[in-house]
Amino acid sequence: MSNLGENSVISAMRSTLDSQRRLCTSGGAVSAEVRIDRLSRAIDMVFDNREAIVETLALDFGHRSSHQSLMSDIYATIECLKHNKKHLKKWMKTEKRKAPFPMNLMGGKAKVEYQPKGVIGIIGTWNFPLNTVFAPLGGVLAAGNRAMIKCSEVTPQTGALLETLAAKYFSTDEVAVFNGGPDVGASFAALPFDHIIFTGATSIARHILRAAADNLTPVTLELGGKSPVIISDSYPLQEAVERIFNGKILNVGQVCLSPDYVFVPQAQLEEFCTTATSYICNLFPTLRENPDYSSVVNERHYQRLMSYLEDARQKGADIREINPANEDFSQQKGTHKIPLTLIINPSDDMLVMQEELFGPVICVKTYSSVDDCISYVNARPRPLALYYFGKNKDEQRHILDSTVSGAVTINDVIFHVSCEDLPFGGIGPSGMGSYHGQDGFKTFSHAKAVYKQSNVNFQKLGGMLPPYGDKCDKTLNTMIRK
Repeated sequence: MSNLGENSVISAMRSTLDSQRRLCTSGGAVSAEVRIDRLSRAIDMVFDNREAIVETLALDFGHRSSHQSLMSDIYATIECLKHNKKHLKKWMKTEKRKAPFPMNLMGGKAKVEYQPKGVIGIIGTWNFPLNTVFAPLGGVLAAGNRAMIKCSEVTPQTGALLETLAAKYFSTDEVAVFNGGPDVGASFAALPFDHIIFTGATSIARHILRAAADNLTPVTLELGGKSPVIISDSYPLQEAVERIFNGKILNVGQVCLSPDYVFVPQAQLEEFCTTATSYICNLFPTLRENPDYSSVVNERHYQRLMSYLEDARQKGADIREINPANEDFSQQKGTHKIPLTLIINPSDDMLVMQEELFGPVICVKTYSSVDDCISYVNARPRPLALYYFGKNKDEQRHILDSTVSGAVTINDVIFHVSCEDLPFGGIGPSGMGSYHGQDGFKTFSHAKAVYKQSNVNFQKLGGMLPPYGDKCDKTLNTMIRK
């Protein structure tokens, strides 16, 4: 996009925000019917155009499994939108609260009303270009807001398609989609939204926070990190391997919740590696032309992953590539496929243990005591997710109590994100705030406290107005107590 083009987009973004905000303030309360209509159109947009969206995703990735796109970008997004549509009337209800003594004795009443914040900025990312903008949109629309969306420039064709489709199903005063490079993204983050939700890298999130700070815009950050897996010796290894790698092959590890490194009991290391290799070979007898095996998104991310592997190789790592048909990946046309690769007991100075992998690479570390795993996890930035495989309830409780992560899935990976009634979010470097379900509704709503005073002037009645005297002392002595 030319500078002239980017300037035009930036100007359009400012104009759209002004228009949406005027309508927010002049339109009054947003009824449940209006919210349901907007969510219905969002569902229609995704469902009606699912084939075009899946095809465009494959173009942006070079190759992406159509089935995985249907699962992760289409199905998951529609389910999120449907959940919001189904429950928003209940979430909108006023919450009664208790007025304190002595106000409650004299007819004082307290309540909380959930009011739309206004205009919400949604900044998505490339690994799930539809889901990372339209899943948050579910909570944004359920809460009665208007939305502006900035798509990732890494998947430009999908972004362009979403911009075209949104314009068919929504007026720009309801939902507006914008595309552009880093300058457009920076200008978008600097707009005085009523709330921003960003999904992406921690490094970019720091820029988003700085830009939002000038406007005191509240921000929800959905980031990533190195999500660990702990396999207890109380859990069947074959089943653990299958569930871990079922999660790892999703989008070939290009998932913020993808298992990043696995703790395996020391005595089970070789069995784990053999079982993993056998399982992957059964799923993918070939890789290069296999429609079920996705590509790394582009050359830059391909080179990033290859640099991690080369760094590990130079530092003496035990690297085990799972390449069932021994195919040559050095000369690829239009794709950037990498075989799923195990790195055994990497040292902490290797990039694979310092950076989020975000690709078909997984580290395997041995342990002798679960407390060693806990200490290792706690010595590092708090992850977006932690996964535990085990049937020992005491050990499970110990891990839950002794670690801090955005979420935990027990005896599987990633699945907690599919529970729309659970908050989805990170902590520390893995994120800030949460959305999904009622938690998303509350994130994008203003909880307005409303107090209605009684007809009795209890301050005057209790002598609590100047000039103060004995009556005030007696009232205060009655009120102030342990």
